[in-house]
Amino acid sequence: MHRSMSLRVRKLLLAAAESDATFERVRLDGTETWVGRCIHCGTRVVVPLDARTPASGTLEHIVPRNHGGSDEPENLAVACARCNHGKGRRLDGRHRDDPRLQHVIALLQSRRRERLRTPH
Repeated sequence: MHRSMSLRVRKLLLAAAESDATFERVRLDGTETWVGRCIHCGTRVVVPLDARTPASGTLEHIVPRNHGGSDEPENLAVACARCNHGKGRRLDGRHRDDPRLQHVIALLQSRRRERLRTPH
């Protein structure tokens, strides 16, 4: 069960990287990867295509799942672990209508739209 969940999250992470225009597919140390920028702070994050290689990027749910956020592509982004976990600690426990939570959600939704890769 845990293994399949991990693969599901990995697929969502890869899809989020692929649809983000700040990410480009490159070969690093012989491994195919997506390299781009954290949606929060802009730091470099790496998402290898090979599930056996650890990623520095984490799956960010713009609207947190505990507030009704889904796994739909427009609600997903790639963030560095520090930013993603920090957002969770600061905001996930707040009420859905909390002004600070709503501000962060609106900001990340705007960034996600700006970074959306247009299909070829």
